[in-house]
Amino acid sequence: MLLRASVALVLGLPLLAAASENDWFVPLGPPPKAAPRHISGGESFPPLPLPATPLRRSERKKDPAPPKLIGKVVWGETATFGGESGGEVADWNLCPADLQSLMRGSSQALGVRYGSQSVTLATFEADPSTTPLLFVSGTRRLRMDAEQLAKLRLYVQRGGLLVFDSVAGSPWFTDSVRVTLAQLFPDRPLRRLPADHPLLHAAVDLDKAGFGRNAPGDQVVLEGIYVGCRVGVLLSPYGLGCGWDGRHVPGLPQAVYYDVETAGRIGVNLVAYTLGYAEAGLEEAKPELFGAADAAPPSDELVFTQLTHNGHWDVHPGAAAGLLRRAAGTLAVKVSLRRQAVDPGKDALAGRTFAWLTGLDDFQFSEAAIANLRAFLRGGGTLVVNNGLGLATFDAAVRRELARLLPDQTLKPIMTDHPLFSGGPFPVQVANLTPAARVAYPKLAGPMLEGIAIGGDLRVIYSPLDLEAGWTGCEHPMMRGYEADTAMALGLDLLVYAATH
Repeated sequence: MLLRASVALVLGLPLLAAASENDWFVPLGPPPKAAPRHISGGESFPPLPLPATPLRRSERKKDPAPPKLIGKVVWGETATFGGESGGEVADWNLCPADLQSLMRGSSQALGVRYGSQSVTLATFEADPSTTPLLFVSGTRRLRMDAEQLAKLRLYVQRGGLLVFDSVAGSPWFTDSVRVTLAQLFPDRPLRRLPADHPLLHAAVDLDKAGFGRNAPGDQVVLEGIYVGCRVGVLLSPYGLGCGWDGRHVPGLPQAVYYDVETAGRIGVNLVAYTLGYAEAGLEEAKPELFGAADAAPPSDELVFTQLTHNGHWDVHPGAAAGLLRRAAGTLAVKVSLRRQAVDPGKDALAGRTFAWLTGLDDFQFSEAAIANLRAFLRGGGTLVVNNGLGLATFDAAVRRELARLLPDQTLKPIMTDHPLFSGGPFPVQVANLTPAARVAYPKLAGPMLEGIAIGGDLRVIYSPLDLEAGWTGCEHPMMRGYEADTAMALGLDLLVYAATH
């Protein structure tokens, strides 16, 4: 057992300050309620599977256990506290009823029934298909060994969603999670989710936030690490668990946590997002072979050159392969069946005719990238820019960076009678949009692309709506983009246009 955190905690006295991490180690909620038991009023035999021992009508039985959507990770130490709210508490379970309350609220809001369970990493198989979300909660510094952390990384890479809740807004827990994630995913920094991110609108709109105490503002603050198009790791620096359970934090006057309503709305969206993006997570976790960045492109094939940048540039892993396989079977244009990741600030673009740029958030070209891309465009190359998930932050970054790249020219709408739409192998005059795109653009009937012409031909083509998601073969809820049929047709037309102009 860990020694008691402080005399004040043992005596059940309020804390006036939090000088150390142990001052945050306090009980934050009662244990969960027991699962209900019901009198069976139906047939005298239980449903299959067997054993089918008859039940008398007066016998009690438990409801069938729902599938487990969330696993709560066991970590850290335990301690025993005195006072009215005393008892045994553990680092991983300071608010024991949080997930039970979340599942109950989500069931009511979404009409789905799922459960949760505790997870010991030593025996956990890191399989997102059986446990789509892992939840790590605490207030003190995260304490996990290298083997446990490696299993969490593997879980995320396989398509799982890993959520960290600083359950009382503790800087000790939050800072330690940030350090840990920087070690686990050194090439994937935490980024604050923008206001129009699908997770903030998956079931209900989260435009404003309320706090139980010490409000840092009126906005929802969630930080994520992107893996493909989805959030693979989520950090809430302000507490969620106590709000899910309808609790205040009387023993921690310095605590920062969402109020009951806001926490509940975040929780419902989190469950909806987990369910909605589970398939995309598993699909985008499949391995994909990249061409070497410095390999010479084949002279007689169109190569799908994907530009890297300092934002999240790999939005839909595997999507290009779906487009290229379709192109190889239907187009007269020869295409390479793999994409090549190229850093425009370091790698040569000479000899290439097509470059693809996509993202979800802010990015910036280096001066070297600007110079190389200008030469690429003036040499007859075509740059196609795709707004992954159709988010406003990336849209603003695209327009800013294109203004730097071509300061004397601006993006203009491409009319539907342009050869790109009318002269391609799959003419597109009417566009099928995703539900979120239809809400955002209720009057839009045809494709929405913008372009910049150089020498009479389009050299920059920008899609404010996501094209690439439609090549993956799986759903992306709340994505502003094109449905699969339109996305594939436009993608093939773009390849042909780049190869012939």
